[in-house]
Amino acid sequence: MWQRIHALMIKEFLALLHDPRARVVIVVPPIIQLIVFSFAATFDLNHVPMAVYDRDGGPEARALVARFTGSEHFELVARVHRQEEIARLIDDREALMVLSIGPRFSHDLRSADGAGVQLILDGRNSNTAAIALGYARSIVGGFGEDWLEAHGGPTPPSVLVTRAWFNPNLVSRWFIVPGIVGLLVLVVVMVVTSMSVAREREQGTFDQLLVTPMHPMEILVGKAMPGLVIGLLEATAIIAVAVWGFDIPLRGHLATLYVGLGLFLLSAVGVGLMISALSATLQQAVLGSFLFLVPAVILSGFATPIANMPPLVQDLTLINPMRYFMVVLRGVFLEGTPFHLLIDQFWPMAVIGVATLALAGWLFRHRMY
Repeated sequence: MWQRIHALMIKEFLALLHDPRARVVIVVPPIIQLIVFSFAATFDLNHVPMAVYDRDGGPEARALVARFTGSEHFELVARVHRQEEIARLIDDREALMVLSIGPRFSHDLRSADGAGVQLILDGRNSNTAAIALGYARSIVGGFGEDWLEAHGGPTPPSVLVTRAWFNPNLVSRWFIVPGIVGLLVLVVVMVVTSMSVAREREQGTFDQLLVTPMHPMEILVGKAMPGLVIGLLEATAIIAVAVWGFDIPLRGHLATLYVGLGLFLLSAVGVGLMISALSATLQQAVLGSFLFLVPAVILSGFATPIANMPPLVQDLTLINPMRYFMVVLRGVFLEGTPFHLLIDQFWPMAVIGVATLALAGWLFRHRMY
């Protein structure tokens, strides 16, 4: 039996390596996506274009402006001299934010009520505006505390001191790059396995394979192994780049990570072979795999929390293996989560993998063209 499975595995690897399109799919997209996502996909904002409307002109106002211009998050692109200029700067996207300082700012700082400043933001991209507003609030709050301390004023009734666990500097790359491991592995494995059976159906050789002495389970294992091996190698390479190339901390055990990876690969290969068994042509297989990939990534928690989704959509994520692997990846990388706390993520991936592989094996024998 194992000789037949080994021969089928060799045939599958040769078919992949001899197909120029398959070689490109395996090598090029993961490299491009790893570079693009790691450098371009970030929740951090740097060099936000801002303008200043300073009607006070005093040393205190200049000190506040200097805090903004000295921050890596903001870049001064214009100084406003008339109120009417603000609308044009925002409308033309020349500035994302305008800091407006009133004419009595320095005087009001010494009063009991304190001084206020106005922030005018471009809200067309609400997420970007909210992040910029958070940075600005931090700068203004720090300025107020330092001014009170320097001038002997009353201390604020309470001061918020924050400390972020697991990601002290709140670097968004630490959140994104571990998720890229699951994203890229899913893409490569799905495309490779979904083309496996469909390619042979299109060439008319799959029915010949079914009439050989090989059992459908042997065919299933022989078709699944190349995807598992390629996925394992791809994941190992991406993990190495994440740790040594991007300095992402790996606080957990590699054994725990690779158990989750193995179960995720099992479920991804199962879904890919099921799609391939349902497809009559290679084009249908590729289309089917991408129809699965897009919802799987969106409903995985890769970019947006599952808890923020509607209840019905949250229920749909329960059949998405990538949902569980995202928890494993970020738990092992950032939190150092031990094996026993991830069992609730392991067994659903195992169930999905066994169910989809069993259905793919049944389709091999019963879905004829």
